[in-house]
Amino acid sequence: MSEADGIYGLLAEFKDADALVDATSRATAAGYRKVDAYAPFSVPGLADALGFRRDRVALITLLGGIAGGVGIYFLQWYSAVVDYPINSGGRPLHSWPAFIPPTFECTVLGAALAAFAGFLILCGLPKLHHPIFNARDFDLATRNRFFLCVEAADPRFDRADTQRFLESLEPLHVTEVPSS
Repeated sequence: MSEADGIYGLLAEFKDADALVDATSRATAAGYRKVDAYAPFSVPGLADALGFRRDRVALITLLGGIAGGVGIYFLQWYSAVVDYPINSGGRPLHSWPAFIPPTFECTVLGAALAAFAGFLILCGLPKLHHPIFNARDFDLATRNRFFLCVEAADPRFDRADTQRFLESLEPLHVTEVPSS
């Protein structure tokens, strides 16, 4: 079954955060890989239950900081030593102590910009519309409800079997999410 069959997936609503974490753990243990959980606040253990293991934003931030620092240092060195050398008071052309403050500032700027851009890209933002927004009562996910969605694109997804599996997790209810 896929999105072409008219559904994006099945959405189960749970009464609290502990039930959501337990259901998510059981769904991933059962072999479902295209699952997502929605909660109104950060839930301890939910990221582990979903299978998130690595945070790439930290690496992107590091690389952005290195690029910013190396880039501005090279720019200062090139302009002071190669492009427009000026002997001012007998100091050396490559006067590295004078290059440190701008290098630090551009390292921080590069890291901050890379972290912001990396976060947005890795989260798939901005996303103005998503099929999950069509689900009944999903607007309550930002207030007081907890949801688990198993996507129809999951290789293990079978509408009837997945619905039975989700109902075995004792949700408040299971609904179908239309694909458009």
